[in-house]
Amino acid sequence: VQLQASGGGLVQAGGSLRLSCAASGRTFTMGWFRQAPGKERDFVSAISWSGSTYYAHSVKGRFTVPGDNANNMMSLQMNSLKPEDTAVYYCAARRARGTSDRPSDYDYWGQGTQVTVSS
Repeated sequence: VQLQASGGGLVQAGGSLRLSCAASGRTFTMGWFRQAPGKERDFVSAISWSGSTYYAHSVKGRFTVPGDNANNMMSLQMNSLKPEDTAVYYCAARRARGTSDRPSDYDYWGQGTQVTVSS
């Protein structure tokens, strides 16, 4: 399975961006992670095959994963962006049905897309 992420860019604080991820094959759970320079890869959100969504505390209320991943596609709507949201965002997928916030639980990874939020 290959993942293709898109939609990153430069935005001012308070603005919005929408990321998209397309998987070439069937997956059950898809997730978003992000990694800032010099930091570990952190969980952002995940959506299960049934459409249940989960969010990191730092983005809850600002980020949403609309719809479901029935067509092996996933988006991340990011609102009220802050400079601390600046990172490379990765989409990921796993064959297992359960969601997880651990990068090691995901089987497939996209190439990453840069999100930069200016103050």
